[in-house]
Amino acid sequence: MTQSTDSGDLGPEDRKIITLARSARARNGVPEGAAVRDETGRTYVAGTVALESLALSALQTAVAMAVASGARSLEAAAVVSEAETASDADRAAVRDLGGPDTPVLLAGPDGELKSSVTAG
Repeated sequence: MTQSTDSGDLGPEDRKIITLARSARARNGVPEGAAVRDETGRTYVAGTVALESLALSALQTAVAMAVASGARSLEAAAVVSEAETASDADRAAVRDLGGPDTPVLLAGPDGELKSSVTAG
């Protein structure tokens, strides 16, 4: 797992998925928002799912939406959260679809990048 926190390294497409994740978090009033970009450039946006019978993080939900929509791989993933690190379970979900080198961007509620790690 490599880590970088230089937001200057982010291209416009990575900034876009952070913005989408931040919007999902705010719009739905959930602890986390997430967005993933598949191999064709399509994005999937989700918030935390907290039902009595089903609990998924925002990033797990976004990955599930991508899979259910026919995505074969991921180019990048972003999560907006108060957490200080991307969870192992979130990184595993991204790794399952995108592979170990897929970047996982973690931003705070203000949209500022906290870390960028690989799913591996």
